[in-house]
Amino acid sequence: MTFQTFAPLAVRRSILPSLWDLFALLIIVGVIVLVVYGAEVTTVPLSTLDIAPLSLDPSRLPIYALRTMLRMLLAIVFSLIFTLIYASVAAKSRRAEMVLIPILDILQSVPILGFLTFTVTFFLNLFPGSVLGAEFASVFAIFTSQAWNMTFSMYQSMRNQPKDLEEATRSFHLTGWQRFWRLDVPFAMPGLVWNTMMSMSGGWFFVVASEAITVGDTTVTLPGVGSYVALAIKQQNIMAVLYAVVTMLLVIVLYDQFLFRPLVAWADKFRFETTTSGVVPTSWILDLFRRARITRLLAAPFQRLARLVWTLRLPALPSLRSRQATVAASRAMDWIWMALVIAAAAWAAYLSINYLRASIGWSDVATAITDGFITLLRVIVLMALATLIWVPIGVWIGLRPKLAEKVQPLAQFLAAFPANIAFPVFVVLIVHFGLNADIWLSPLMILGTQWYILFNIIAGASAFPSDLKEAARSFHIQGWRWWLKVILPGIFPYYITGAITASGGSWNASIVAEVASWGDTQLTTPGLGSYIAQATTAGDFPRVVLGIVVMCTFVTLFNRLCWRPLYGFGERRLRLG
Repeated sequence: MTFQTFAPLAVRRSILPSLWDLFALLIIVGVIVLVVYGAEVTTVPLSTLDIAPLSLDPSRLPIYALRTMLRMLLAIVFSLIFTLIYASVAAKSRRAEMVLIPILDILQSVPILGFLTFTVTFFLNLFPGSVLGAEFASVFAIFTSQAWNMTFSMYQSMRNQPKDLEEATRSFHLTGWQRFWRLDVPFAMPGLVWNTMMSMSGGWFFVVASEAITVGDTTVTLPGVGSYVALAIKQQNIMAVLYAVVTMLLVIVLYDQFLFRPLVAWADKFRFETTTSGVVPTSWILDLFRRARITRLLAAPFQRLARLVWTLRLPALPSLRSRQATVAASRAMDWIWMALVIAAAAWAAYLSINYLRASIGWSDVATAITDGFITLLRVIVLMALATLIWVPIGVWIGLRPKLAEKVQPLAQFLAAFPANIAFPVFVVLIVHFGLNADIWLSPLMILGTQWYILFNIIAGASAFPSDLKEAARSFHIQGWRWWLKVILPGIFPYYITGAITASGGSWNASIVAEVASWGDTQLTTPGLGSYIAQATTAGDFPRVVLGIVVMCTFVTLFNRLCWRPLYGFGERRLRLG
């Protein structure tokens, strides 16, 4: 009798919504409302930006922060799609890798102003008279500051997969499509999540340039935190800069709690190890959605669709039957492919030389190359110093998951802090103490890019297998032997990924770091960055192109001669499994 009385009550309680469902529903509805509002304001006419110009009133910062955050999130989505496609093609096809990776080296070294010069007009003409065109131009500019780092991370993970996992996929007869979703993406997920955080944070530096768009004599200023900071610096309003920094901190905390911390906790299940992790990352928002039945109901159709997609057995590409014929055909294709690549490179070089020779002499080329070597020396010294500082700190943080959770939002804020806000401080200190600008302006080049090394080291140390750490303790490997034999080989591929991106970002940042100003005071130091900046200010487009070509050449050669051999060494000698 008691069972019959209370059983229906228990059933009713299990059907009724819980407190977790209420909280989850409020969060979901709130996100939908904010996204819909952000979509509506992008469809208004372009003339409304003149009717309601940008204001330094702090009460407008929440709306500006929302619009900036939506632009950055949309750029991250496009960057993720680009990463999955570009990195997989480069990692799986040797011929494609020969072209795609050098192109990626060049793309990350091209200054963001170089992209804006060619893309703003396209997007404004694509949506004439609408804010949507300017919004897409801004999103694309932020995309160019985020995608390359994520792509390098995915490429590095796919090239350094353990051999036993590759053999397991062959044993289960997985197709290329199934292997991509069952091995490639899960194995790359821990490092990709940390690099996505770095890309999101690093994008703040370029928001300032991407939200104040100039096309000829027309300037389009989109409402956002970046344009707010640019206006505050222009008017030398210190309080407005402080308001913007506080707003950035609040936004970083929000997307750390609601986006990245749940991703880190979720991605922990993809760690490659044979023993359980000592401390599992946690996230209150992830726990909330797991306990809420409404999220399971809403996610069920998408889970079924995703399961159908990644279990598809797509037909394999046809292959030649004879092994000898396959080897012969492969060699022939290699020669044909190399001939096409060389022909395309020669044609591009011919077009560039033909364009520049009308107004550029050999003395200009010599000047640009000399300035390039000066900037190269700065990059090498700064990369060495950043490595010595951040590798030990990153390992110390990454091996302590609880500490990593606490440091994560602080590291994101430091990475997101626009380095150009610190430039006036350096200028004032250099002038006040009579310091050598050639030396003390150099740290500005790596002020915003050193965090790529830190984030990748934290990701590598966090993903380091627990069984290897236990084996090192069992054999009493300590001190320098532990660093040289255990942890450094384990994090080496992650370090190379961070170093490549930090190196390319430092070249990019030299354009604003080698010419720093505050008010009427301007400091300039010799280098390729100042060469490009001065040519841009003078409107000397041929010399701007020459400077960018020289910079891309230096970055590509440096990556080919230094970072790529280290990449190969890591693949041959330091793979796990």
